[in-house]
Amino acid sequence: MQSVTAALARLGDLAASPTVSRLANSFAAAGFELALVGGPVRDAFLDRVTNDLDFTTNATPDQILAIVKPIAEAHWDIGRAFGTIGAQIAGEKVEITTYRADSYDGQTRRPDVVFGSSLDDDLLRRDFTVNALALRLPQVTLVDPSNGIDDLLNGVLRTPTAPEISFGDDPLRMMRAARFTAQLGFTLEIDTAIAMAAMAGSINIISAERVGDELGKLLRSANPRAGIELLVESGLAAIVLPEIPALRLEIDEHHHHKDVYQHTLTVLDQAIGYERSRQNLTEPDLVVRLAALLHDIGKPATRRLESGGVVSFYHHDVVGAKLAKKRLRALRFDNDTIAAVGKLVELHLRFFGYTEGAWTDSAVRRYVRDAGDQLERLHILTRADVTTRNRRKADRLGFAYDDLEQRIGELAAQEEMDSVRPDLDGEEIMAILGLKPSREVGEAYRYLLEQRLDDGPLGADEATRRLQSWWSGRRA
Repeated sequence: MQSVTAALARLGDLAASPTVSRLANSFAAAGFELALVGGPVRDAFLDRVTNDLDFTTNATPDQILAIVKPIAEAHWDIGRAFGTIGAQIAGEKVEITTYRADSYDGQTRRPDVVFGSSLDDDLLRRDFTVNALALRLPQVTLVDPSNGIDDLLNGVLRTPTAPEISFGDDPLRMMRAARFTAQLGFTLEIDTAIAMAAMAGSINIISAERVGDELGKLLRSANPRAGIELLVESGLAAIVLPEIPALRLEIDEHHHHKDVYQHTLTVLDQAIGYERSRQNLTEPDLVVRLAALLHDIGKPATRRLESGGVVSFYHHDVVGAKLAKKRLRALRFDNDTIAAVGKLVELHLRFFGYTEGAWTDSAVRRYVRDAGDQLERLHILTRADVTTRNRRKADRLGFAYDDLEQRIGELAAQEEMDSVRPDLDGEEIMAILGLKPSREVGEAYRYLLEQRLDDGPLGADEATRRLQSWWSGRRA
């Protein structure tokens, strides 16, 4: 957290930048108000990098367009219905929005768009006091009608108006509370937390796309665990992601197993650590984080209490993959993300068979083939799934996975395993067997692929011999 003096100096430098000063002077010359608002002002106090430049004004969308056209390299009005005009000015993208005073009617999934006339009123309708900050331009005057600076300094999330009113205006703000908890490391103020729990059901009027988008932003944050915990504690998760609170399985005095919910949160934490150390990414890997969060959601449905105090979860990987894909589809995630997460959940247990006995080269090839382009993510998820406090067991599993990865690397170097194909292609199969394109060609191709996985590269002559033998036996 920067001092107020340092933050104001940083905001002064931002106001003097070519993009901001050009905008500010143009709006002032046209006789309209303009203020930098929300995230950029907040982040100046948190010493965080500012990526978005958002402005608010008393000008209407048509008036905004008239002002920015002469000074912009490009402009777009895709958000005009909601009062927002986008532009690129001095190489930077900006968004300028007319003062807003809109709200939900409690029945539909879209807000009633109402333009306001006052900066203070606009700020008081925003989600949290730490985002209800503005810098008037070109005067460079800080506006803070709800004491957001105090909440910033104290690390508190609070709504500018009564939380019942704020969440009633836009129930998605409850999801944002969880996201900002994870993103900023702040604590939710008690009255806001109480209102969030009481009004959790109103999230149902928000579209699945917007809920899914907020969940994605939460998971991409620095500490998604805190946000997930808030969603569960408030009851929101029971509505938007019910598979997670369902992991808090009851444990009786006769049957014992690890706390699946806490295990899942630990796996999420550990996956983020491996993601950062292994992938060298500049952006968080949403697929890895979703897979970590959802990898055990098949356990409640497969839980069985066995004799001797044993609890089993047979096939929870397969069941969990189906549940994960169903939930992500409901939240309108894209098809590639859904497929990748589903594959990772389904395969997350595969490695543990490696610790029970040495795998053949064939088994290693199948592991790589089944993982496909998700192999590196599967490495991360599998390692993160080891949460035992038994150091000897943890080391044994870690060494075993080191060995598996080494074998994968050695085989890949020998065989180009990332693109394993049969030794004969479809055209060659048809020529050898005298076939036309048909189901039999596909069966022959799969047979040769299995031979390739079992025994490695065969060469054309040996592959032909095996193919002809298989075909003769099949016909007989």
